[in-house]
Amino acid sequence: MATIVKTVRGWKAVVRRIGWPTASKSFKTKREAEHWARDVENEIDRGVYTDRTGSTRITIAEALARYQSSVTIRKKQSTQDAEVGRVKLLTQDLGKYTLQALSAKQVAQYRDAQLALGQSANTVRLKLALLSHLYTIARREWGMGIQVNPVADIAKPRCIARDRRISKEQLNKLFAELRKHSNPMLAIVVELLTETAMRKSELLGLKRHDVDLIKRTAILRDTKNGSARLVPLRLRATELMTLALANAARSKETELIFPGEPGKDGVRRGYEIAKLFTNACKRLGLSNYRIHDLRHEATSSLVELQLTDLQVSAITGHKSMQMLKRYTHLRSEDLIKSLDDRDQKCIA
Repeated sequence: MATIVKTVRGWKAVVRRIGWPTASKSFKTKREAEHWARDVENEIDRGVYTDRTGSTRITIAEALARYQSSVTIRKKQSTQDAEVGRVKLLTQDLGKYTLQALSAKQVAQYRDAQLALGQSANTVRLKLALLSHLYTIARREWGMGIQVNPVADIAKPRCIARDRRISKEQLNKLFAELRKHSNPMLAIVVELLTETAMRKSELLGLKRHDVDLIKRTAILRDTKNGSARLVPLRLRATELMTLALANAARSKETELIFPGEPGKDGVRRGYEIAKLFTNACKRLGLSNYRIHDLRHEATSSLVELQLTDLQVSAITGHKSMQMLKRYTHLRSEDLIKSLDDRDQKCIA
């Protein structure tokens, strides 16, 4: 039987069972205390009781701070940097709730409010994914006794895959525009992205010993999914990489093939080209074109060469065929030409 005792501020229920931790909670009325005690005893009898004390006391803000210090710190540096902003915004908007108090309805309202403010579907989705993982960690590793993940019960914003491609003529104009820059590495980096299908961070992280011009390969040791991969260099990519390695202006202080200026800490990191690329696109009137679209372009180009999905994924590093499909947007005119060529062969 549970013990119900009068306290200065109300009533306290205490449930003790052999083999189970002591459960206790304070209430304003005796009826509430008795009701809670019966529920706990029923759960113990069914073997499903979980102590939820922690989740009713820790706030989202406190949990996120703990998450950053114990979980985020183990992630890749780029992910850590990205999560700083997401944690700040989630703390600002939802930090006052406890883990137990936040409901699916409140999370859905937060989702809708963020979208109404103009946040992109992907931005909102990433914040919700972080919040959801917080609940998973709190339940599995911190013993918070959370029974329901409120994020799991709501619909996530639908992200529309980008299919932005530019013509070969526009691409050549872009290369020509970038070659006007005082640093010749800018145009080389951008063209290499379209030749290799590497991510910007992967290419800019390459070091001299990662590239073998004789075998025409580049090994990527630090990738988004954590798996190293070997990228074959096509003829044009080999020419460009040869020029980059022969660049006499490259600093001897680093092994990076495409180093930028030293940071505040004195360390040279990859050449940051994002702003330069965006400005060049604006000058050419290429609206809504991003650096990552070059990876779309390169991957689609590999498909147009009639490589198999397995061969393309080995080069690009995509882990699933579904993900690869998002990047392989073939130009309709190329598809028509291919179909016409096959029709002509059949007629012949």
